[in-house]
Amino acid sequence: QTATATLTLSENQKLIKHGLIQGTIALTAFSLWAATDAWLAVTQLPLANVLSIMMAVVAGVTVSTVIHEWFHFAGAKLGGSSYTVPTKTGFFVYDYNYADSSVRQFYIMSLAGQLGSVVAIIGFYTLIPHDTSGRFMLLAAAIGSAIFGAAIEWPVMQRTRHSHNPLAELSKITPRVFNRSLSYGLASGLLLFFGFA
Repeated sequence: QTATATLTLSENQKLIKHGLIQGTIALTAFSLWAATDAWLAVTQLPLANVLSIMMAVVAGVTVSTVIHEWFHFAGAKLGGSSYTVPTKTGFFVYDYNYADSSVRQFYIMSLAGQLGSVVAIIGFYTLIPHDTSGRFMLLAAAIGSAIFGAAIEWPVMQRTRHSHNPLAELSKITPRVFNRSLSYGLASGLLLFFGFA
């Protein structure tokens, strides 16, 4: 009983560590964008506008990606999937155990990440006015990031319906598939920005 409690505490500590680091990165990116947005509001300088747009890309992608990944983790946790939390911090919050998790649990985890992307988009849409190019780019970047993730993950989920082997389907994500999905995200974000900003 003591060993189990110690293990759970250790896992919680690692999660807190991941959360603090990723949360700090997301908050820093958003704060840097907010600083350029405030500079633009005060000065109306073209340089401030350019920097606001550039930082909006960084902030939009970073914040939405962090939310996306933590929703994946929430889906794994709530769905009862088997996973471990690594000691070393990185892009992913946890290591998913495909061998000890069912296909249903995989779908819950995967769809939760997609929901996270939608939540990020709704947040940027409802909480940030879109009256400057930088503010609109924040939303466009989040949408582009969501489309990039969807272009990778939805085909995996679709193929898993037939193979019932999510790990095998994930192994089919080649550099070509990654780059194509990235191009979809970039193109959609840019089209939104130049079409509606």
